[in-house]
Amino acid sequence: MHKTKESIVNPYYDFDINLLDCKFLGEGHNGIVYLLPDGNVIKICFNIKSFIGEYLILQRVNGNKYFPRIYEVGENYMIREYVEGDVLPKYIRKHGFNDELGKNIIELLKEFKILKFTKIDLRCKDIFVQPNGDLKVIDPKKFYTKDRDFPRHLSKGMYKLKILDSFLEVLKEEDPTLFDDWMPKIINYIKELKC
Repeated sequence: MHKTKESIVNPYYDFDINLLDCKFLGEGHNGIVYLLPDGNVIKICFNIKSFIGEYLILQRVNGNKYFPRIYEVGENYMIREYVEGDVLPKYIRKHGFNDELGKNIIELLKEFKILKFTKIDLRCKDIFVQPNGDLKVIDPKKFYTKDRDFPRHLSKGMYKLKILDSFLEVLKEEDPTLFDDWMPKIINYIKELKC
């Protein structure tokens, strides 16, 4: 059984949203997501601390091409843009990895620096590859509060997907300085995983 109310009252629609009329999209540790009749989504959050953290990130980057727009926030819910496509692992299983995807991931991580994130990392399952190949990040966590100067979780996910070496080849070609900075950290982290 999902931890939701049957309806949510909010001024966005000027009427109650009956969740029974909405398509269930998914549930995680911190919330549950439904597709609304207008094509946006509502995320109802269980953990208020995580909800506030996610909201503050999305509010700060609202309008950035890599993140869904938020339209309304209530006490324990947010209405935001629907993100089409497949999560990165599913996309790679269906289509494989290619240089273009690698370049897009590198550009995403560089954007994190431009946005002054202190955490230059995310999980593979938080990256959606849209039908046109663009990337979007869902469920942003601790980007301004955690210090991590290389993509540790992302490297772990890529290692499990058996594409880490291919990604690093693209990184070396596209940005040798970033490659030189990240490579020793990634190698050490992967060694720890194997132990």
